[in-house]
Amino acid sequence: MNNQSKEVPASKLSLTRRKPVYGVGINDAGYMTRQEINNKQFICPFYVKWQGMMRRCYSSEYQKNRPTYIGCTVSKEWHLFSNFKSWMESQDWHDKQLDKDILVQGNKTYSRESCIFVEASINTLLNNCSATRGELMLGVTLDKENNKFRALCSNGFGKRITIGRYLTELEAHEAYKEYKYKLISEIALQQSEPLKSAMLNHVILEY
Repeated sequence: MNNQSKEVPASKLSLTRRKPVYGVGINDAGYMTRQEINNKQFICPFYVKWQGMMRRCYSSEYQKNRPTYIGCTVSKEWHLFSNFKSWMESQDWHDKQLDKDILVQGNKTYSRESCIFVEASINTLLNNCSATRGELMLGVTLDKENNKFRALCSNGFGKRITIGRYLTELEAHEAYKEYKYKLISEIALQQSEPLKSAMLNHVILEY
């Protein structure tokens, strides 16, 4: 739980009022996953991650704005909150994001076999934003001032770096791929397993 709160046993009444989360998730925690302390609401950090995972997979409203999650599912084991919580407690999760497709590229199911907690910067670095890049090749924009193609790439820390400007779209795309290949490889070598191997494999398959 939050370091400013503790697990308060749930009453029988509150337990009977619980409904399936997004129609499928079962909150079987024997304590209050949400509680108010000094007029501030605290939510169990394990529950926050679990509920967010359920929302991405089973909320049609959420998927309207994030269609990349359409078709994603959660393993039946993790439909039960306590199972997910038990796994999460064994992970290095503080200040990190839950990821389902770094270890298994293209994966659409959240499970103990496929998930890992990673820093937001690594998630950003590995995201190619293919769903929003437009008509040009990945990593390329058109610089209308000089009518050249500009190669751009995220440095993994929220900033986009201009790699260079080129006469053709393909040249800009290849420059982007070379830059990102080196960047991911360098950062991967600083990670522990299994993230290190997963990132290096990402480089091989994508670039």
